[in-house]
Amino acid sequence: MIIEISDLSDKELIPYKTTSEIQLIHWFEPDKNGIFIAESPKVIRRALSAGYQPVSFLLERKYINGQAKDIVEKFPHIPVYTADSDVLTQLTGFRLTQGALSAMRRKSPPCIEQVLDGAERIAVLEDVMNQTNIGAVFRSASALGFDAVLLTSSCSDPLYRRSIRVSMGTVFQIPWTYIEGNSPEYIRFLQSRGFTALAMALRNDTVSISDSRLKVLPKIAVVLGTEGDGLKSQTIQACDYTIKIPMFHGVDSLNVASASAIAFWELSKRN
Repeated sequence: MIIEISDLSDKELIPYKTTSEIQLIHWFEPDKNGIFIAESPKVIRRALSAGYQPVSFLLERKYINGQAKDIVEKFPHIPVYTADSDVLTQLTGFRLTQGALSAMRRKSPPCIEQVLDGAERIAVLEDVMNQTNIGAVFRSASALGFDAVLLTSSCSDPLYRRSIRVSMGTVFQIPWTYIEGNSPEYIRFLQSRGFTALAMALRNDTVSISDSRLKVLPKIAVVLGTEGDGLKSQTIQACDYTIKIPMFHGVDSLNVASASAIAFWELSKRN
């Protein structure tokens, strides 16, 4: 259903111009699941393949019969709001580099047992708030052979627009959910499920991520902390190993996104 944009104040367009993620989360209240915004045809396709349902699309006119043609044809009854690029820039406040957005319904995260079922390599994010880092960790985990991502309740939402964009839609491909309990309760929970917990932290009592002892572990959980402060001390103490990436030239650390990519690559290897 193609709708030419004639009024930028149309209430149906509000999701595309709001900068409040909280407003989107509460879009369908009292329904607890709101909406999120997926950007670019590739990311939209990944969300659709994961079972997320579109509410509407916002497409630059040339994309309707171009890069997003298959999406439009698959959902003929979903509103497709369209205009030229300059009008969409005025609406959203930024120039669309990929010419396609979609407001989509959220789903409740799966239960943790479902996410852990069959998983051998998982990433655990503790209180990571930076949306760019969240997206980057998801992209690395998906690309480098990890099976799932768990987040503590204080983490930024993986379905915030920036996180989705940085992840290139891998937040829709790799299983994830929130883990309950405070530190170190959630570490003990993972250990009870057979995972060896590996804390990434700057301490003296560490082992290298290339240590041969780590390659024979059947199930591992790599625990990564927030920007700046890193992991809580009680989390580190509860883990089975504290691991670090060897550094040179006086550099003491990498940010969580870069460190996660290196760790995932190295720890996905098995003897």
